[in-house]
Amino acid sequence: GGRMEVLEEKEEEQREEEELKGLEASAELQDVDTKVSVCIPSDVLDFDWSSIDTSHFPSSYKTNSLKEKKILQMADHFLKQYTHLYPERNPLFLHPVNECGVEKFVSTTVRPTLVPYVELYNWDGCASFVSNYLAMEPLKSPITPPSSLYSPTTILKYQRGNCFDFSVLLCSLLIGAGYDAYCVHGYATREMCTLDETLELCPLLRKPQEVPKEEMKKSSKYTVKPPPDLQYQLELRQEAQKKAETEAVLKSKETEEIMEVEKPDRDPLHGLRVHAWVLVLSGKRDVAKTFFINPFTGRSHSTTDEHFLGIESVWNHRNYWVNKQDCWNGCKDLTFDLGDAVCWEIMLSESNEPLHLLPDTEEEEDLSDRGIDDLVEEKKLYRSFDMPLSWVALIQISPRELETRYFQGRKVILYKKAKLEKWSPNLNGNGLVKRLTIYADLDRTEVVEVREWFKNREDMLDMRQVNKQTQLTTDYFSPGHLFHLKAHTYTSLEPETEHTMEFYNKARADDLQKRVENAAEIIEYFVGRDDFLHTWHTEFGKRGEETRLAGSRADINSRPIVQIKECFHRNLEKPADEDVAERIFLIAEQKVHLKYHLKDECFTASTKDLFKAVRDRKAKSMTTTPKMCISYQAGSSEKEEKLLHEYKLLQKLITEEKWLKRKVRQSEAEVLNILKMRKNEEMAVQLSVSNYDTEADEERRQEHEATKSTKEEQDLDYLAPFLIQLGYKGKMTKEQALHVRDECLAAYKHRLLNKVKIIQSRYEKAVEELREKEQWFQKNQSRLSAEEEEDFLAYCSEAMFRIRITVQRLNRYNKQMAPQKYLAFQEKLHMDPRLAEHLGHV
Repeated sequence: GGRMEVLEEKEEEQREEEELKGLEASAELQDVDTKVSVCIPSDVLDFDWSSIDTSHFPSSYKTNSLKEKKILQMADHFLKQYTHLYPERNPLFLHPVNECGVEKFVSTTVRPTLVPYVELYNWDGCASFVSNYLAMEPLKSPITPPSSLYSPTTILKYQRGNCFDFSVLLCSLLIGAGYDAYCVHGYATREMCTLDETLELCPLLRKPQEVPKEEMKKSSKYTVKPPPDLQYQLELRQEAQKKAETEAVLKSKETEEIMEVEKPDRDPLHGLRVHAWVLVLSGKRDVAKTFFINPFTGRSHSTTDEHFLGIESVWNHRNYWVNKQDCWNGCKDLTFDLGDAVCWEIMLSESNEPLHLLPDTEEEEDLSDRGIDDLVEEKKLYRSFDMPLSWVALIQISPRELETRYFQGRKVILYKKAKLEKWSPNLNGNGLVKRLTIYADLDRTEVVEVREWFKNREDMLDMRQVNKQTQLTTDYFSPGHLFHLKAHTYTSLEPETEHTMEFYNKARADDLQKRVENAAEIIEYFVGRDDFLHTWHTEFGKRGEETRLAGSRADINSRPIVQIKECFHRNLEKPADEDVAERIFLIAEQKVHLKYHLKDECFTASTKDLFKAVRDRKAKSMTTTPKMCISYQAGSSEKEEKLLHEYKLLQKLITEEKWLKRKVRQSEAEVLNILKMRKNEEMAVQLSVSNYDTEADEERRQEHEATKSTKEEQDLDYLAPFLIQLGYKGKMTKEQALHVRDECLAAYKHRLLNKVKIIQSRYEKAVEELREKEQWFQKNQSRLSAEEEEDFLAYCSEAMFRIRITVQRLNRYNKQMAPQKYLAFQEKLHMDPRLAEHLGHV
């Protein structure tokens, strides 16, 4: 028994020594902890808060009201009692100084505010805004709370702060939005306190949990029974069990190896690191379950999350609560019923119950300098006193701040085998707002995949996914693209390479959903067509190969069509043996193959092969095959179809084939147009401006006003060339004014005459062209066809119409417009302030 006590004492001494060493090394560890994994800009770490200008702050920032002074006295008394009852616990975070050096109670720093934005009405929008807009500053000491707590308005202005600043701002927005939210002062893991997410999986890569669906097995008494299994079942079960055990061992070894590699280093300050976050209680705003929000990341966590190691206190704008529960198991066993006096000690009592923190009767005997009457009065004061209103000004977030989102417009987060970059909208010229780079290793050196998100692009590009191993790129588009593109997968934007294009089929007239193209084929998929077509497959031959394409004059540069295949869904209005399922046009073989849908009672489908007539080049005549049609009728005796019926069917299919060839060329042309447009869109990216962007509207209005004023100034400077020649310096004589007037009128008259000459030259040119055309017609009239004569007469009619209009315009300009313009300009010169003094009576 004595040896056990000695061993226990030694173990306690060793633990105390380790704790002391950890505390002594905290100053050195603080420097290491500031090297957080999130990319903090250098000016965030170097920012000097003492250099901010506090002269413009309201008086509530610089002084305390009587009620605020009273709450500070009560907080000091509350802290003394707390220290007396719990001497082993750390001091409470009650009244740090603000940016003006004035002590403020923490509850009065919370400023509930409802901002007028839909995005910030729910908790996730508020948390996302705070985590993105502010830059994280680590605590000066990782094991003690900060000595200052600045107002949310100042934190928003300078876009930086520690975990307490983040929490107060987020709590203010959440309470304003109607949530039952509280700031929490507690302890968390090193990764959470330093915003180190290098061992966390990126949220964009987390797969949602799939809920298994129970499949209803359709039982039928006519089901065919499977053949009996003659193998020994025991041996099969043993082999399956051995295989499963081997796979489990291998998987566990791989998991252990991965965990060993990814295991974080031991933290000597584990359990001592101070952190602040937000608690949201259930009840208000339809919150079903209480949860935490980490203000650094904006993500929610369960109250049993192992990253949260303990809670000292919580507060909102109305009160302050101290946790009296044991946190040996982190926050997993804590109760968050703040009205439970056994678990939580409230500072300002909200009921007639006495404060448990005040001394009881036994302790009152030791307090000789204070009477019982004073304590009773103090208890009444605690119950009747209300929390002072917040000293913080109203939190205001401008639309530009809401849109900017990130500190200096950019944010970088490092995750496990991934890097996430975020930008403000319209900051990048190509509209890039987010990029996720996925790596193959923990050191993030080998890139596997890159995903990019875009916003406000005129080409409607929404996301791009690039596989760096296969060099395969997939672009995703929002509805509204000119060709109704939904997705485009490619390795190159050059034609006749691998391309897979998906479309918004409801926006297209042909109901095309997907098109796959390469050098050898085009496959198109349709949805919801009236003719029941769902697949269209075209095969091409190599250029230069001889293909016998009867009656076709294909372009030399185009790919020769070898085969066109169409697939159709079942049309229930037709019998199955008359409803075509597949239609294959074998261009080179001069054959059309038809395959019909399968009848219910048959195992094979009816088919029909139709052969086209082949032109004999030597005999210059059409020859036919021995049999025009070869058919197979499934399920019954073959129907004897008349030759005329087969001939009409063949002629119809030949017409369809010509139409399909044109359709193939149209598809090729559309692919070329899409690729050309995508190249142009990527070379010159255009960003759209929202119609609701009032600031952009104001900028455009100012630009328009500036352009308008510049144009007006240019219009008023019609005398500038003549005044420069005269050497005008503000005054001129009557002779100079007359000279300027005569010169200006002569120049204007010359301009009017030039306009007349231009109209006259157009008239003469049109007359000359008509004369030449008439001479050509008279010379070649005997050789012209009726169609060419009609074209000539149409040309003459149009030419005479243009000549007649030109003559009318010339006459009107000479007789009416030119004299009126000349007189108006002369009057304008007489009214000009620089000439009116001398020309007013001339």
